[in-house]
Amino acid sequence: MNEREKGKKLMHSASSVCISVNSPSSSNREFHDGHDKDPRGWARRIFSSLYQFIPGIMHPHAKSVQRWNKIFIFSCLFTGILDTLFLFLLYSKKDNMCIAVNLTMTQVLIVLRSQANIIYMFHMLLQFRLAYFARKSRILVQHPKKIALNYLYGYFLVDFFVVLPLSQVIMWLVLQKYKGSSGAKDAVIFLQVGINFQYLAMFFRILLMVVGQSTSSVLFESWLAKFVLNILGFVLFSHVIGSCWYLFALQRVTQCLRNACGELWCFPYIYCGDGNTKGRLEDDPTSWEKWKDNKKASACFGPFGPGESHYGIYVQAVSLTTKSNLPIRYIYSLFWGFQQISTMAGNQIPAFVVGEVLFTMSITATGLVLFSLLVGNMQNFLQAVGRKSLEMSVRRLDIEQWMSHRKVPEELRKKARESERYNWSATRGLNESTLLENLPEDLQRDIRRHVYNFVERFPIFGLMDDSILDAIRERLKHKTYIKGSKIFVRGGLIDKMIYIVQGKVESIGEDNNSVLLSEGDVCGKELITLCLEHFARDRIGKKIKIPADKLLSNRMVRCLTNVEAYAIRAADLEEVASLYSGLQTRDPTLQGVTRKESAYTQGRGANRIKLAWRCRKKQP
Repeated sequence: MNEREKGKKLMHSASSVCISVNSPSSSNREFHDGHDKDPRGWARRIFSSLYQFIPGIMHPHAKSVQRWNKIFIFSCLFTGILDTLFLFLLYSKKDNMCIAVNLTMTQVLIVLRSQANIIYMFHMLLQFRLAYFARKSRILVQHPKKIALNYLYGYFLVDFFVVLPLSQVIMWLVLQKYKGSSGAKDAVIFLQVGINFQYLAMFFRILLMVVGQSTSSVLFESWLAKFVLNILGFVLFSHVIGSCWYLFALQRVTQCLRNACGELWCFPYIYCGDGNTKGRLEDDPTSWEKWKDNKKASACFGPFGPGESHYGIYVQAVSLTTKSNLPIRYIYSLFWGFQQISTMAGNQIPAFVVGEVLFTMSITATGLVLFSLLVGNMQNFLQAVGRKSLEMSVRRLDIEQWMSHRKVPEELRKKARESERYNWSATRGLNESTLLENLPEDLQRDIRRHVYNFVERFPIFGLMDDSILDAIRERLKHKTYIKGSKIFVRGGLIDKMIYIVQGKVESIGEDNNSVLLSEGDVCGKELITLCLEHFARDRIGKKIKIPADKLLSNRMVRCLTNVEAYAIRAADLEEVASLYSGLQTRDPTLQGVTRKESAYTQGRGANRIKLAWRCRKKQP
């Protein structure tokens, strides 16, 4: 009984333990409730749900990354054009003698510039998931934390400065707040400085990507892309020079109006906002009329006689600032910048102002550098295009000198020149074997299968294993023959097998029976049947060579036109047959086709038929 009571007590205690474990206590409930109400728990849940949309670490040379980098570069070029367009929003009103702002175009440019900022911000986020190569070890770093730190300590501040909405804030908030006051001048100067520094920072980032010094560098492989990029750079700098020329002229007009005023009461009339002067006329009509009658202020807009202008190189720009049409101001400034960069400001005479002289010097230096780069790239392009022609000329000269030294007859010289000319036109001076050497082996195999797809059209090769066909393709050599060349002669050795790619060939037998061969046909196919028949290994591994008398040709093969073909030598076929002899001997279908295609099997069969026919005729 004592043992039973002890057993019951143990069971009761075990069940109580299970209940206490399975049923949560009030302290556990309070802990979970507090954890659910903790804002950090909600933040972790939200972050974990969004983490699945974050892309993994990307390789900097991936196709998608390279494609995005090209899109980003052209987006930056478009952003640079937008930034300078902000300068053309300001113009002068000659009737009211003030500086106005085009508010309609301001709203449009702010929207476009904000969209460009979104693209740039997306590129900044991409840098946190983009692997990079270590500078010293050149090892690809794929750790997320190291990638983030590398970008933060690298070009993050430059990109952050570029993406700041300085032009939007200044045009929409500052000029609207300070319109009609002297504070607008400081806002315009700050706009010019901010746009110029943002432009230089963005150009620096683009330059690093183009020349390959950045992690996300991009390669423009085609000459057309490089040429377009150079032209765009030339036009972009012309755009910058023209925009600065326009803005400097506007500042000179503003300074002229301030000097004409000379008092504080007329400063609000210099900046008239959107150009509407109705409110000012109602507020103080006397001061407004007095400003309208100011002859010094009206003289700031011309006309200017010879030697009367103090604007120097900005004379045309002063007249341009009075045009309210934005496209006219933009296109003419672009034309002026393009013209001055092309001529390196050779026709400009600046006034005796330090800033104007320095600006003219910068135009000359920029034009000289850009023109040198453009000419250098054009020279490289022309040299790359004409390099093959130069090589062809040098090779022809070497051949002519050699034939002259060996006193080759003129008839053979003509054939040699024609053969060299046709070979160059067929191959474009390129060696296919050399081009494929540096490629990976699997890529070489795939390219050969695509280029030499005619190999499988031959009945015997169509039944062979892919490894045998790949070995045959590796040994194919490109050959060219001119009209009248003899590929095989009667009684000569069959030392190669020819696949005709282009041209027409005539095969003439011993009985003068002629067969016309063209694209897709094969010459010397007896060679492969001989190799498959007679080149095998016996049990002890001894090689059995093809008898020499079996390789003699009984036909003459002559080119009717210029012929382009691929050839494989007898030694190469022997090597392939020796390496893969076991594969073809085990295939009964291949053995049957070999016997059918073999001229010697056909000849042996013909002899047996003749012998049987003679025996038949001798019988009574």
